[in-house]
Amino acid sequence: MSVAAADWLPSATVTASGRPVLSAGEIERHLLPLADLEPEENPRLAPLRGCLLALTSHRIIFLHEPSLSARALPLASIVHPYPPHRKNSHNPLRSLFSSSSSSSHHPRIRLQISRPPSRSEVVAVVVTCKADVDVFYGRLVEAIRARIWELAAAAVPASGASVAEGAPPREDLAIRMPVVGVSGILRKEQETWESAGQNLQDAFQDLNALMSKAKEMMELAEKMRQKLLTNQSNSNDEEMGSKQDMQDLLLSVGIVSPVTKETAGALYHQQLSRQLADFVRVPVERAGGMMALVDVYCLFNRARGTELISPEDLLQACSLWEKFDVPVMLRKFDSGVKVIQTKTHSDDEVFARISSLAQKPDALQKGVSASDAAFTLGIAPALAKEHLLNAENKGLLCRDVSPDGFRFYINLFNEIDPQNIYLTKTHGVYQTWISVATAAH
Repeated sequence: MSVAAADWLPSATVTASGRPVLSAGEIERHLLPLADLEPEENPRLAPLRGCLLALTSHRIIFLHEPSLSARALPLASIVHPYPPHRKNSHNPLRSLFSSSSSSSHHPRIRLQISRPPSRSEVVAVVVTCKADVDVFYGRLVEAIRARIWELAAAAVPASGASVAEGAPPREDLAIRMPVVGVSGILRKEQETWESAGQNLQDAFQDLNALMSKAKEMMELAEKMRQKLLTNQSNSNDEEMGSKQDMQDLLLSVGIVSPVTKETAGALYHQQLSRQLADFVRVPVERAGGMMALVDVYCLFNRARGTELISPEDLLQACSLWEKFDVPVMLRKFDSGVKVIQTKTHSDDEVFARISSLAQKPDALQKGVSASDAAFTLGIAPALAKEHLLNAENKGLLCRDVSPDGFRFYINLFNEIDPQNIYLTKTHGVYQTWISVATAAH
């Protein structure tokens, strides 16, 4: 049954790379590669088959990867989760002769849910893959008990109970006992410990309040960054500079719920690949359609905070993009340099800009360096050098190697007539080069 047929569940938004879009304060808890959702009692409820299950702090998301569509079961609607069991575990003979295509021999987690207006249903999450069902059930129970979705609505003062206006302080009403003898010293010590404990408790309350708001601030920063990106077309240079600085600050806030080995399990590299594709799309577009892999590694790890990944994990995640329909790709130059570029990136456009740069009077006389090309293309000098070498392989440029490094010139051999190599043309790049060379001498 398709995800669209299960209209009794609310739909969930999915990114272009196939990752569920999380709401403010929502965190991934566990992932299952393959699971079904079946009604236990009501046949009018359409089941869900062959979905990736994502347990978050707010929902159970059933993602159908081929169609990039998803449905979500809010944890708030779950009245009671039952421990995992097999439908025919009590009857080994029946389980032995049951059809292999049936889901009866797979572990099932029955959920009693409430549907509006006041209807109670029983559904079952059927785990059809090799996974530790007990771990999933434990994290499901923890997420239901934590009730994270209610924290945003609950406004609890961090400073504790307030004092009524006009009431005298409690210290004034207390009877001050003199510090006399051993008992007075012990009493003073006890008051010191109680005061320190109260201060520590207040500090932790403030810290918990800060942590509860941190993810909301990250979500707000992401919304602000997207709004800045949509308003770039109608801005002057000064406004663009300030917006660029603002985007850099917002980009350093980080990813709300980074994929980890603990939550993703066997799907770690697959989900890491999808999250990386969603994250790197905007920075790569801002960098002109291409970024060095080492720069992406630093940027991605900075956004992940303490959940750092290794270079091997990043490389494996990038190699999986060939299997997914994502807007970015991994590319390796002939020199061995690896970059990440958008699929819409065109080398012909880059070659046209390099050719235009090489035909300027200064470039015809002194050549083009990697720094010159980097300034024109708005990319790093290492990537600009790779583009210059590619333009040389295409026959657009010629290379001159000197103690000062590589200098690239426009290829004038294309302007020479092979039938008469001594013919001096009075037009085109060749004539421009002669004019520049004559003026220099």
